[in-house]
Amino acid sequence: MSVNFRTAFFERKQSELGVALNDIQKQAVLQTEGAVLLLASPGSGKTTTIIMRIGYLIEEKGVQSSRIKAVTFSRASANDMKERYRRFFPGLPPVQFSTIHSLAYEVVREHFRKAGIDYQMIEGGSELERAEEEGPEHAPLHKKMILRQIFKSLTGENMTDDQMDELTTYISYVKNKMLPPEKWSTVKAGVPEAESILREYESFKRSGHPKLLVDFDDMLTLGNEILDRDSVLLRKYQGKYDYILTDESQDTSLVQHDIIGKLVRGHGNLCVVADDDQSIYSWRGAEPSYLLNFREAFPDAAILFMEQNYRSTPSIVAPANQFIRRNKNRYDKNMFTDRTEAGEPIGIRAFADYKSQTKHVVQEIAKSDRLSEVAVLYRNNSSSVALMNALDRAGIPFYMKDTDNRFFSHWVVEDILNFMRMTFTDKRPDIMEKIHLKMSGYISKQQMAALKEIQNNESVFDNLLNYVKLQDYQRAPIQANRDTFREMSGMPPLQAIRVIRGRLGYEKALDKMCEWMGFRKEFLIGILNTLEEIADTLTTMEEFATRLKVLESALRTSKRNKGQHAVTLSTFHSAKGLEFEQVYMIDLVDGIIPSSEDIKKNVAGNEELMEEAVRLFYVGMTRAKRRLELLTYQERDGEKVAESRFLSHVRSLVQPAPNCGEDVNTAGVSFAAGEAVRHKVFGQGEVRGRHGDLIDIAFEQVVKTLSVQTCVEMGLLERISSK
Repeated sequence: MSVNFRTAFFERKQSELGVALNDIQKQAVLQTEGAVLLLASPGSGKTTTIIMRIGYLIEEKGVQSSRIKAVTFSRASANDMKERYRRFFPGLPPVQFSTIHSLAYEVVREHFRKAGIDYQMIEGGSELERAEEEGPEHAPLHKKMILRQIFKSLTGENMTDDQMDELTTYISYVKNKMLPPEKWSTVKAGVPEAESILREYESFKRSGHPKLLVDFDDMLTLGNEILDRDSVLLRKYQGKYDYILTDESQDTSLVQHDIIGKLVRGHGNLCVVADDDQSIYSWRGAEPSYLLNFREAFPDAAILFMEQNYRSTPSIVAPANQFIRRNKNRYDKNMFTDRTEAGEPIGIRAFADYKSQTKHVVQEIAKSDRLSEVAVLYRNNSSSVALMNALDRAGIPFYMKDTDNRFFSHWVVEDILNFMRMTFTDKRPDIMEKIHLKMSGYISKQQMAALKEIQNNESVFDNLLNYVKLQDYQRAPIQANRDTFREMSGMPPLQAIRVIRGRLGYEKALDKMCEWMGFRKEFLIGILNTLEEIADTLTTMEEFATRLKVLESALRTSKRNKGQHAVTLSTFHSAKGLEFEQVYMIDLVDGIIPSSEDIKKNVAGNEELMEEAVRLFYVGMTRAKRRLELLTYQERDGEKVAESRFLSHVRSLVQPAPNCGEDVNTAGVSFAAGEAVRHKVFGQGEVRGRHGDLIDIAFEQVVKTLSVQTCVEMGLLERISSK
């Protein structure tokens, strides 16, 4: 009878909605009691399954909707689930869909009200905007303003936007990992005095203001602590819900898992929906090991594998499934599709240089009549600006997924513009003050202060040489800089940027700043490279400054293009959960994906970052429904680069080498583990292992995974004869 009853539910829903579930999806709907871990591969219909499970609990099991709590990682995801539920079950009462932050805040708010604790939230966009407009003396307190003031008091410097991002990420990581104060120093932070700033910040929130100050991270840590201490409130929330469901749980942190664990302790009815292969947020505290150790917390848990992909063609699904299997720390899943059309094979293209890659992408996008079904994905946001520049020139509308891109207000961009302003007139000490520490000449702050006192409307360089006390070693570089700026007058912007980087010493100054301040050099150099790409083809520095303003405006207005006839530009991280007919993954070179840090840690024996980079690449691949192109290049900014080892792996999967025996054999060449080899670019190395056409070689500084076929065909690799 019960079997027929259950069958009737699925048949009715198929008739009403046209939604047919497969056997595993049905099992996930019906497994309502106890703990369930639902491992959902990309495109496997997890949201549909979740909503059907909730509807089944209410319609068939008679559970009151108020007794069900669905928790997800982001507000957008919660709203999506709420809308889907309303569409699937329009006659049922609403269910509570919320983020983990809002659930924790509910607990915190109730406890504070009961305990009579006066508090104030110090995080939120509208408050920050008001603070920036009205100034700190009039505006409400905000987390970022507090952190800026503490940073200035401890370092004597103004905090950059990059440092703010690094610092807030560091703080969130510490809080989400539930690290005690004595362990804060063990976490790497790219900001000077990060640990001291955090201690000052925590102290100020508790005692530097009449009210207790609370930020978003505190919602979680305080909520968790309150549930530990307040047994009455804990029992209330444990009794509030009979069924709890968490989505996107691979993105959930230790403190978030702890909160949910406390709430289900009585009934144990927890459904966790996740994909360990899509866990890509360890840098902000996500804890994928929770999934791998799920049965330690819930020994009787059912673990279900939703492996059928409904999104992509077999030509994409099969290589993606093989690619992710290179990771060791994962559930052994086997993603597949029943789609009959094979689809286009994954396209792999290698270009001579970065500019050729951009040109190809724009030309291909221009052929599409459905731009909303096209996406370009990249590892770093800096990649988007040159692409946006090319799309804008071609008149192709775009939507930028990561709207917080602050490229155009970055201090490196402002520095370059100030250098250029100095070529129009060298009589402005206010401009000189902004760049004097960033070029050769070694002008001190005291010398700069003396220069500002001179009001004769003459060259700042002549005034330094004639009226300011200088060291003997300073005179020659200051004279050289004066002459260089005068030579630059009227120079095309691309040439001017190269002079600024080289002869004027800006790039050397950046090296020192990275050393002193913890900036990431490759990120700053990426900004300079992008500025050169924007400057290319422009004839004057005025045109360059105007072009930056045009692009900044285009970026600001691009958010209006969401869901419209426009191509989507997104980082791999932000693309998770999205899908497109055509996907172009660009900048696939070692040093970007995987990053230099991923590679360095992997060589040292720490595989965690490399495995996360693999998952990130996999997320990018599985966004594509029908067409996927992987793009790389051999040179950028005059330097040779190696294609991503991940792309090499995918190439071996879609273009397998004919011989897959014990040794790697290509065109009669065999390489075995332990053999010494020489590569034309990387030098001498030792073969560590092989998989298909790929070979792992340990060179002096790095381990590389290379395609033997490509290396042999291009004459790059040879065995070193043993003596």
